[in-house]
Amino acid sequence: MDSVRKALRSGDVEKDSYGRLSCSHCEEELATDNDPDEIGKQRVCPECGRSWTELS
Repeated sequence: MDSVRKALRSGDVEKDSYGRLSCSHCEEELATDNDPDEIGKQRVCPECGRSWTELS
């Protein structure tokens, strides 16, 4: 699992002018999974199931 920053640099994730993240493979907006026991957030594509870690 990569971070969101790495995915933005490699082109796996795209960011629009409003700051919304979307999967570049399926062009779906990423959903957020918050786990209180983990640091940061999990950003998940609802279409393909890929996930990235977003550190605050």
